[in-house]
Amino acid sequence: MLRCHARRGVSVVAVQAALLASSSGAFAQSGSAVLPPVTVDAPAAVKPKPRKPAVHRAAARTQSAKPASERGTPIVTGEQGAGGARPSLEPPAAVARYQLPQRSFSVTAKEVDETINLKDPEDAVKYMPSLFVRKRNDGDNNAVLATRSWGLNSSSRTLIYYDDLLISALIGNNNTNASPKWNLISPEAIGRVDYLNGPFAAAYPGNSIGGVLLISSKMPDKPFAVAKETVSVMPWNQYGTKDTYVTSQTSAAAGNRDGKLSWLVSANYLDSYQQPLTYVTFGATPANPTGTPPGTTGMFPALNKQGVIANVVGAGTVAHSQQTSGNLRFAYDVTPLVQATYSFGVWNNHQVSDPQTYLRSTATGLPTFNNITTFANSKYIWDETHVSNAVAIKSDTKGTFDFDLSASSYNYLEDTQLNPYAVTSTGVGFSQNGKIQRMDGTNWQNADAKGIWRPLGYGGEHEISFGIHGDRYRLENPTYGSAVWYQASTGTGQLYANSQGETRTGALWLQDAWKIQPNLKLTLGGRLETWQSLDGQNVVTLANGAGVITSSFTTNQPGLASTNFSPKASLSYDPNKDWNITVNFGEAYRYPTVLELYQNVTVGNTITVANPFLKPEQDFTGELNIERHWNDGRVRLTLFRERTNNAIIAQTNMINATQSATTFSNVDAIRMQGIELSADKDNVLVNGLQLFGSVTYVDSRILADSGWAGVDPLTNLPTTVVGKRVPYVPDWRAKFGVTYRPNDSWAYTVAARYSGKQYSTLDNTDRVSHVYGAFDNFFVVDLKIHYNATKNFAFDFGIDNLLNEQYFLFHPFPGRTFVLAGKYTF
Repeated sequence: MLRCHARRGVSVVAVQAALLASSSGAFAQSGSAVLPPVTVDAPAAVKPKPRKPAVHRAAARTQSAKPASERGTPIVTGEQGAGGARPSLEPPAAVARYQLPQRSFSVTAKEVDETINLKDPEDAVKYMPSLFVRKRNDGDNNAVLATRSWGLNSSSRTLIYYDDLLISALIGNNNTNASPKWNLISPEAIGRVDYLNGPFAAAYPGNSIGGVLLISSKMPDKPFAVAKETVSVMPWNQYGTKDTYVTSQTSAAAGNRDGKLSWLVSANYLDSYQQPLTYVTFGATPANPTGTPPGTTGMFPALNKQGVIANVVGAGTVAHSQQTSGNLRFAYDVTPLVQATYSFGVWNNHQVSDPQTYLRSTATGLPTFNNITTFANSKYIWDETHVSNAVAIKSDTKGTFDFDLSASSYNYLEDTQLNPYAVTSTGVGFSQNGKIQRMDGTNWQNADAKGIWRPLGYGGEHEISFGIHGDRYRLENPTYGSAVWYQASTGTGQLYANSQGETRTGALWLQDAWKIQPNLKLTLGGRLETWQSLDGQNVVTLANGAGVITSSFTTNQPGLASTNFSPKASLSYDPNKDWNITVNFGEAYRYPTVLELYQNVTVGNTITVANPFLKPEQDFTGELNIERHWNDGRVRLTLFRERTNNAIIAQTNMINATQSATTFSNVDAIRMQGIELSADKDNVLVNGLQLFGSVTYVDSRILADSGWAGVDPLTNLPTTVVGKRVPYVPDWRAKFGVTYRPNDSWAYTVAARYSGKQYSTLDNTDRVSHVYGAFDNFFVVDLKIHYNATKNFAFDFGIDNLLNEQYFLFHPFPGRTFVLAGKYTF
C-alpha cells in the first residue's frame, strides 16, 4: 500500500499549478490528598566575490552551482573552542541572498550533534533564544513551535521550511492536526537551522508574525553516508500509572555528487511507547457533590485548572507509535549558474492507544470503566500516510538579475482514526460499533516566483527583490459510523459529521535594500495580499446512546474575502566592525485558517466549534536590536512591542461539570511588549569553554474584547478580560548552558530551560497549577556527553529533565529520560 501511495504522491506534482488556480466543486487536590509525584529509578562568513559569467565546462562538473552560503552545510572556517570564526554566526543563506532585514540565530549540524539530545528534528531549536517546542513525547506529531510573543496554540503564526518545502500546516492554528510536519525530516539529514525574528520581510506572508524557521539539508559535494541508533528510556509514576517507556529510533542519510547531479536520501524509523498524554476525569453534580463514580474505588481526588472538581479515574491516551519516513532530494546544474532541485517525502504513522482505568468495582473487585464514555474516545487505531513534493529552479549569477521559482504540495493520502462508539455498561469492554474520523483528501499547495534586480551590480547601493505568491488549502474531514469499529473498510456507513472548506491566497511583494552608506542600510518593502474562503460546509447529527442518528443538520457556510497591504521598514547601522544597531517595523495580516473557519469536532468531553465569520488578524510589530559580536560569539539586546487587532484566539469554557467547549473568536485588540537578551561566547576563561543563554520578558495584555460574555465556573459570576494576560504567553522564559570541549573527541554540555506561568483562558481563571489541563511554569535541566571514539564512530549519553521536573502544559510532560546513541559515518 505504501508503494502505491508513493506513486500517487509523485504523480500529483505535475498538476500543482492547476490546483492553485482551481477549486474542487489539574497539583492541587481536594482535601489533604496530594498529587502522586513522578518518581524515577535510573535504569540498571566572508562575502563571496562575484563569479565570472563564463565558467569552464570542466569546472562545472566538479563544483555545485550553489555558493557556499546557499549550501545546506556551510564551509567550516573554524571550530568551536579553537579560536576561529564559528559558521553558525555567519548570516543564513536566505538572509544573504535576499538581503532580509530580520535578525537571526543559527545552529549547525555539528553544534546540534555535540550539545543536544537530538531524537526528533524539532529538538534542534531547544536552546535557541525565546523558542519552545511543545513536544510531549518522542515522535510527537503534534509539536508546535512557540516564539517570544506567541504561544503553544499558534502553529499558523510561524513559518517553518525544510529547504523549499513549507512544513508548517497552515490549514489550521492549533497544536493537534495543524502542527508542523517535522516527522518528514530525518535528523541525520539536517545541515543547519536558522531562525529569523518577526514579520519584517515582504518576502514572507503574514504567518511570519511569530518568525521564520529555516531547516537546510546536507546536500553533498562528495560521497557520504551516516547511520545512527538512539534509545531513550523514561521511568514513569503518576496517579495510578507506573511503567517504563522506551523509544528506539534508527536514522540514516546518504548522498553523493557526480558532475552536474547531486542527491541526498534520508530515512527514519521510530518505535515509541509514550507516557499518558491525557487523563480521564469525573466531575461533581448536585446529586454527587464529591464527584465519586458510584460503586467504585481507585479514584484520585483532583481539581481542574479552574478549581472545579475533576477527579482522575484513569489514563486516557496511552499510545504506541510506529513511524517511518523517507526523503529524497535531487539537485541538477542546468547551467553552471542555474540549478534545479526536486524533493519527495513520505511519512507513515501507525498508532494505537489503550486507555487504563484506575477504578475497581466494589461488588466484584475487578477493573471497570464504570460506563464512562471518555474511555472509548481514548481507545483508537490511527493510520496516516502523507506525501510531499517540492520543485525549484534558481539562478546564482551574482550579476544584474537572479531568479527563484518554487512550488510544493502536501497530501493526506490516508488519515483515519478508528474509535469504538462507547464502553460496555460493565467491566472494561467496548462496543462493537464505532466511528471513523477521516482526513483523507486534505491537501495544500504553495507556489512562489521571486526575482532579484541589482541595477548597480552585485554589492551595489540598491538591491531590489520582488515576487508573486499563491497558495490553496483544502480540508476534508468526515466522520462515519462503523458496524465494527476497528475495521476502516466500513467507513462508508452513516455520516455522523462533516467539515470541509477551502482557502486561497495570492500576493505580490517588493523590497528595496538601499545602502545609503557602507555602514548604513535602509530596507523598505510591502506585500499586497488577497485572500478568500469558499466551499465551507458543516454536517452535524444527533444520535442516541447506541449510535443511531436521530436528526441531521447541514449548513453551507458563507464565503469570505479580504485584500490588504502590509508595509515593512528596517534601518541597520554599524558604528564599527563590532557593533550593529537595527530598528525594524512590520505590519502583517494573518488570515483565518480552514480549521478555524469550518472544523467542528468532538474529542472526549471537549467540543470544538469553528467560526465561519472570523476576520483576519492585523499585526503591528516593532523592535530595536543592539548587538556586539566577535568571531566566536555575540551579545544581543532586543526591545520589542507588538499589537494585534482582531486576534483569533481559541477559548475553552466549561459547559457543565464534565463537558467543555472550545470556540474561536476575534479579540478586538491585544498587546505584547518586552525585552530579550541573548549571549553566546566560545573560549570563556579557558580554551574550549562555551557559554550560551537567553532571557525573555513579555508583558502581554488584552486591551479590548467587546464580544466577551464569560463567567467564572467556580463562582458563576461574570468575568472581564480587559487587562488580563494573553493566553499561552508566559511572562518569563530563560535558557542557560555551558559546553566544554577539552579536545576534538569530547564535548560535555549542561543546559537549563525555564518558563513562567501562562494562562489558557482569556479571563485568566486558571487558578490551579500542576493539575491535568493546567499550563505550568517549569525548570528543566538537561545534560549530554558526546564522544568521537574514532574518525567514524561517535557515541552520546544524555539525560533530559535531569531533576525530574513534573509539569503540565495541558498534557503531562516527560519526566527524567535517559538517552543513549551511537553513530557511524562511512
